[in-house]
Amino acid sequence: MKSSIPIDKAAILKRYKPIDAHTHKGIQGHALLVGGSYGKIGAMTLSSKACLKTGCGLVTVFIPRCGYEILQTANPEVMVLTDVQEKYISNIEFNFMPNAIGIGPGIGQELETQNALHEFLTNDKRLLVIDADALNILSQNAAWISLLPDKTILTPHPKELERLIGKWNSNTEKFEKTVAFSKLHHVIIVMKGAPTFIIDGETIYENSTGNAALATAGTGDVLTGMITSLLAQSYEPIDAAILGVYLHGLTADIALHKTGYQSFIASDVISNIGKAFLSLEK
Repeated sequence: MKSSIPIDKAAILKRYKPIDAHTHKGIQGHALLVGGSYGKIGAMTLSSKACLKTGCGLVTVFIPRCGYEILQTANPEVMVLTDVQEKYISNIEFNFMPNAIGIGPGIGQELETQNALHEFLTNDKRLLVIDADALNILSQNAAWISLLPDKTILTPHPKELERLIGKWNSNTEKFEKTVAFSKLHHVIIVMKGAPTFIIDGETIYENSTGNAALATAGTGDVLTGMITSLLAQSYEPIDAAILGVYLHGLTADIALHKTGYQSFIASDVISNIGKAFLSLEK
C-alpha cells in the first residue's frame, strides 16, 4: 500500500472555513437527505439532526409516509417531504434546488426503491453522498455506478466496500482495489474503519481521530449527515469528506471520558459536534 496523508488538526485547519459573522440560513446551504423505510426512520432522524448540527442552514428530508410524524416530532428544525408509499421510497420527488444530497440511510432495498434510485441517478447530477442500502443497491446494479456525478462521496463500511469492489486477500489488495475503483469511477471513498481512510484516486488520507466507542448503530448515518452538510456549505467534496470524518471521530474522543466505550451511542456524536468545532477555533 502506498503511503497515506495523515488527517490531523493542522491539516484540518487548512481546510476549515469559519462561519462569517454576517451569514444567514439562506447562504449556509440547503441539504436534502433521502432515505428511511418502515422500522428504519431512526436512521434519517439521526442523519438530519447531524446535518443541521454541522452548520447547514436548511435541511429537508425525503422519507416514506410512515416517518412523517416521527421526523416532525424528533427534529422540529427539519423540513419533511414524503413519498406516496407508506413504508418505503418509490419515487424521489422534490420541488426545490438543494446544494447537496445525501441518500441511503435506512432506505432498504425494495424493488421500487431500487427503481427510484436509478431514476434519480439518471436525472440528477448534484453533489452527492451515498451510504448504506443505496450502496448495496449500486453493488447489485453495477452498471448504475457510471451514472454517478464526478466526486460523488461513497461511505461504505467493510462489508459494503466488499460488495462494491469484490473480496480481497490482504490489506494491500483492499487498498489497490479501492484506489482502482475510485479512479475508474471518479468517486471519493470513505473507507470506514479503525482508522478511517479516504480514497481520492491515487491519494489516500488517514484519519487521526475516533475510537472504539464509534462501533455502535447509527454512527454511519450521522457521518452521512455531517458530510452532506459540509458539501451543502460549499466545501469541495474531498474537503467535506475529510472534515466530516475528522469531526465525527473527534466527538468520540471528546465524549469518551464521560461515556466510556460501552454507553456511547450515535446521538452522543451529534451532541458533541459543537464541542468538536469549538476545538478547531482554540
